[in-house]
Amino acid sequence: MTDALSRRRMIRAIAGVGAGVGALTLGLTACDPAGVDGSDDAVPPTGQPGATPGARRFGAEWDRHLRTVMSWPATEDVWGEQLPEVRRDVAGLAKAIAAREPVVLMARPDQKDAAQQACGPAVEVVPIAVDDLWARDTLPVFVEEGGKVKGVDFNFNGWGGKQQRGNDAKVARTVLAKYGVERIGTRLVAEGGSFETDGQGTLMVTESSVVNANRNPGMSRDQVEAELKKALGVTKVIWLAGVKGKDITDAHVDCLARFVAPGVVLLDQAFPGGPADVWSRAADQARGVLRNATDATGRKLQVIELQQPDPDRITGRGDAFVSSYMNFYIGSKGVYLPKFGDARADERAQQVLGKYFPGRETVPVRIDAIAAGGGGIHCATHDIPLVG
Repeated sequence: MTDALSRRRMIRAIAGVGAGVGALTLGLTACDPAGVDGSDDAVPPTGQPGATPGARRFGAEWDRHLRTVMSWPATEDVWGEQLPEVRRDVAGLAKAIAAREPVVLMARPDQKDAAQQACGPAVEVVPIAVDDLWARDTLPVFVEEGGKVKGVDFNFNGWGGKQQRGNDAKVARTVLAKYGVERIGTRLVAEGGSFETDGQGTLMVTESSVVNANRNPGMSRDQVEAELKKALGVTKVIWLAGVKGKDITDAHVDCLARFVAPGVVLLDQAFPGGPADVWSRAADQARGVLRNATDATGRKLQVIELQQPDPDRITGRGDAFVSSYMNFYIGSKGVYLPKFGDARADERAQQVLGKYFPGRETVPVRIDAIAAGGGGIHCATHDIPLVG
């Protein structure tokens, strides 16, 4: 894959096409019993300690889900000859998640039937004009408030103008307006992959991805933090430096550090002997911050490092290949993580995640084409919380 086709490089502009929306049963505004099976494996929402009842809350990914939403990559303008392989990865991931919770896949109207055939009957494919597969970044960030799900629209602008807005810039407003979900406006420009929460008021975010003139010109870190607290209902922001300009996302947190429980953070660790590049330095900086940080409750964080696979043993290739296990997705009944081909490292990652989510199945998924484009499983998925 060339640099122009890579998501962790400056990918080329995408021309937008007209939006079209058909029947979509996201069920965002009410508790939907069809969204879960009543199993004890689904962890109930954990409110913020001391929070006012009904206050805005950005829930943890391990809370119960109503749906998982994904997006069908639409054009060869970005992926070129890799598009069939990328679509195969997206379909395989959608089917794996749909075996355990409902999945809605957005696809351009003229690609709906092909996407449905690829994903199978367990996945609900709906006609919404999209450009690419990165649902984590294009959809609203869903919060709970007053017993309802609401959506924070972070004004997606193509990762700081590196990609033309096109259809993906309209996805948040389209979904919210179509289904009567209240839109929470904010002056911030950001993406869902920028944020990681413990569901108890703590937010981790990379400074490089939001305190950046390509998204929020003229805003200081303090101003951005105040707006994040207002929009998401969090009370504590832990800032990691990240890296500006190295990839299209400006170093989203979801490839670097993730909560697996309140007070417990997994941190990406480079393979020993690998190049000491800027990503390794970003992880080193994050380690120092996290080991000295406290969460919204005042609790010290436990930091667990999870090593990347051996680059000589992985099955995927490419200059922008993302080999971090951090880009996993926590579903209601499964935890979905990349299978890179280094059997020892893959097994270790499954064991670590299995320890923190014993009620969920750990599901390794091969995503070499997605990873070669600079993303992962978390980038390709977006959870909608179940309220009630």
